[in-house]
Amino acid sequence: MIFGKNSDREPSEVQLFEYYPECRHDPHEMVDCTYISIPQVEETNAVLLSRPFWMWGAEIGSNSKGVVIGNEAVWTKMPLNKEGGLTGMDLVRLALERRSTAHGALETITELIAKYGQGGNGGYRNKAFYYHNSFLIADPSEAWVLETAGNLWAAKKVEDYYAISNGLTIESDFDLMHEDLIYHALEKGWIKKKADFNFAQCYSDKFYTTFSACKVRQGRSQELLRQKSYKLTDAFAHLRDHGEADYRPDTHFLMNRVCAHAGASPARQAAQTTASLVAHLTPSENTFWVTASASPCTSVFKPVWFGPDPLPTSFMGEDIGDFDDDIFWWHHEELHRQIIRDFQNRHDLVRKEFDALENRWLGKVKNIKESEQADLTAEAFNLERETADALIAMMESEAIIKRPRFPYRGFWDQQNDLVKMNLK
Repeated sequence: MIFGKNSDREPSEVQLFEYYPECRHDPHEMVDCTYISIPQVEETNAVLLSRPFWMWGAEIGSNSKGVVIGNEAVWTKMPLNKEGGLTGMDLVRLALERRSTAHGALETITELIAKYGQGGNGGYRNKAFYYHNSFLIADPSEAWVLETAGNLWAAKKVEDYYAISNGLTIESDFDLMHEDLIYHALEKGWIKKKADFNFAQCYSDKFYTTFSACKVRQGRSQELLRQKSYKLTDAFAHLRDHGEADYRPDTHFLMNRVCAHAGASPARQAAQTTASLVAHLTPSENTFWVTASASPCTSVFKPVWFGPDPLPTSFMGEDIGDFDDDIFWWHHEELHRQIIRDFQNRHDLVRKEFDALENRWLGKVKNIKESEQADLTAEAFNLERETADALIAMMESEAIIKRPRFPYRGFWDQQNDLVKMNLK
């Protein structure tokens, strides 16, 4: 099983990659989620989470049982809960902490939505970002797609491969559903008879779904997934895909690339890939490949495994909302923002250096012993940081050959000022 996910968020919203060990809890303990508190369970699994630093929940994550989940925003005709409830990211984390299979995680998410509802603002600086959620859920033996519209939902078991994006994709071919799903569509007059029911057609908000360009991205992902032999390295390339070799991030209006780069247009101002994860799940071993940084096309996928102390460093800082070179995410962000000042000329140079590192880790994991895993993870993070230091120093001393267009350039100048990042 190969699972891949890009987290597309606001461009200066730090996403932390963290480890939480398994834990036993007091019988009456509550867990403080992003907006509400709910009763805790007796035991929680160890989890690796990629989460926006200000949220309790996670956009992407895995647990020590081999379950991995990714979350996507979707827009539907159902009312939005702006007062609270569980965010989609809360639901990801809760399901990972509480269940040991993909199907069990699906059950937990739907049960929690029924009991507490989903809602709350999902934006960092954007305080009016409300949506419903879809989930891609996998373990070593099976995968599920779960798509929600308010308290209603449909789920489909993955037979071969599947891609989700920022829109409902399940039509009439679902395997599970909320008991009121079709009845509600009939009651609203969206269909005349049960035989006409199509979940995506009935429940999608067509304006926001179209404006998000989700069908373009999902179509491109399906095209890449149709390869006869889809390997781990294909998943890395998939999450880095721009659709064409001579891509420039300052030339398009919509968020219509798998590897998302924020830009000046309204459709792209909150559309930066801020973290990426690929999970390789097998019956005997689960390996998680993470960037722990924005823009997978300018970063390295590094191997991580579950263990007593799987991560080499803390990713926290005193004021994580502003640029801080000591924080791994921000350190890479300085390199990323140097690259986009002259993307076509600098991107290929960086990829040459980083591909060499990535190939090194791919070679080492083939026969690695469990006792060596944490050391290899630490080596990968440290060497990427050292290589990034050298690349930043080189770019600071080199002239910019081809500047991006003004609206794009001005947008990123504003982003740099916002977080107190001064590029030389």
